[in-house]
Parts: sequence; structure tokens; C-alpha cells
Amino acid sequence: MSKIKHLIIIAGHYEGIDHRVREHLADEIISIGDYVLTGGEIPAMVIVDSVVRLIPGVVKEESVKNESHTKRGYLEHPQYTRPEDYKGWKVPKALLSGNPKEIERWKKDLK
Repeated sequence: MSKIKHLIIIAGHYEGIDHRVREHLADEIISIGDYVLTGGEIPAMVIVDSVVRLIPGVVKEESVKNESHTKRGYLEHPQYTRPEDYKGWKVPKALLSGNPKEIERWKKDLK
């Protein structure tokens, strides 16, 4: 259950928002990092996505438990898609094996 009824995100553009909004209207200022974007729409989407995925049923519970930051605190192993061979760049054989133990061993060997 949320601690607040609604959330309004004001997305600044270029240099940000009028400082009077920060001083008199905003309850909290949130930053997603120390870099410059052309607008606040993308950071607003990042905030919305990260909050919405906490709502039960939005993301499968098992998926959240196995996320890289949840389990180990760092990013996951490299990800691969099809085709298995693209310009001679191949998907590792362990991942094509279908053998969960071999795949786990491959992931551990990366560290």
C-alpha cells in the first residue's frame, strides 16, 4: 500500500524547472543521476517504471527475486538472442546446451 494518494512528476526541460517551483511547490526533488538530458521526460519514465514494477502482479514475483541487483548487487551476465551466429560472433555453447547446470557454471566462470 502506498504512503501517498497521488504522485505528480514535473519534468524539467534543458536547464530544469523554475526555482520557485522547487522552493514552494515540490515536496521532494529526485535525480536519476548526474548527467544532462534534453528533457525530464525520460527520467520521469525511469521513476514511473521503477515504482510500477513494485506493484504486486506487474512483474512476476520470481522474476524480481532473480534480478541481478537483487541477488548479487551487480549487473547480470551477458545476454544473447538469435541468430546463434551473427557475422561469426557466436552465442556461447553452454547457453545453447539447454542444460541448466552447464549454464549456471558458465555464468559463475564469468566472475
